[in-house]
Amino acid sequence: MQKYNVIANDVRKKILDRTYKANDQLPFEKDLCEAYEVSKMTVKKALDILVAEGLIIKRRGAGTFVKDLSVEDMEKMIVGSQMIGTSAYYPTRTVTSKVLRFEIISATEKVANKLNIALGSFVYDIERVRILDGNPIVMENTFMPISVIPDLALKNVEESIYEYIQDGLGMKIQSAHRNITVRKASDAEVEHLEMEKGDPVGVVEQVGFLSSGMTFEYSISTHRYDTFSIEMMIRQD
Repeated sequence: MQKYNVIANDVRKKILDRTYKANDQLPFEKDLCEAYEVSKMTVKKALDILVAEGLIIKRRGAGTFVKDLSVEDMEKMIVGSQMIGTSAYYPTRTVTSKVLRFEIISATEKVANKLNIALGSFVYDIERVRILDGNPIVMENTFMPISVIPDLALKNVEESIYEYIQDGLGMKIQSAHRNITVRKASDAEVEHLEMEKGDPVGVVEQVGFLSSGMTFEYSISTHRYDTFSIEMMIRQD
C-alpha cells in the first residue's frame, strides 16, 4: 500500500473514532512528516485525499481542520470505513494472511444467487485467516466472480484483495449488504482463531458492490468475540 494511503487511512480512522473531533485542527504538515517519517509531498497527497472526501478543510494561513460533519455525512463515512478492508482499517499495524484455500470452482446455487451470476459460473473460493500484529482475529470465506475480478493471484490473497481491486484494477468498492449473527465457534474456528471450545464468534455475511452497481463479493467472516465490534448510527427522521 502506498504510504500516502496509509496516512490517509490512519487520519480518517482517527476522525471516525473521535480522536480528532469536529472543528479540531490537525497537526501541521511538518509534524505529520515527522510522525509518519515521510516527505511533505506524501503528507500533502494524503491530506488531499481527505479533502476530496469532504472530511477535512484547509484554511489558508491557519492550517487544516476537521469538518463539522452532518449525521448523514458521518453515516456515509462510517459505512465507507467498513468497506476498506482489514489492511486499510489498521494502517499503522501489521496485517498478514494465512491462506487456507485459494481455488476456482463452479458457483453453487447459493453463491450464484448471492453474486447475481449464472449457476455454474467460475468463481474464486478463498478461505484465509487475517492476522493482526501476530494475533488471528477473523476467518474469511470469500467468493468472487472471475469475470468481474480477473487475474487475482495468490500474492493478492496473501496481502490485500481490496487493494488489488482498487489500485490494481482501478475499481471503486462502494457498499455492502450485511447480516450479522453470533454463535459458538466451530472446531476449525477454535483452532485457527486460537480460542477456547465454546467461545462465541461474531459472523458477518456480506454481499459487496462496486460503484458500478455490480456485485463483486459474497463473503462470510467469522470474528473472535474479543475483537469484534460493529459501529452504526441510528436516527429518526
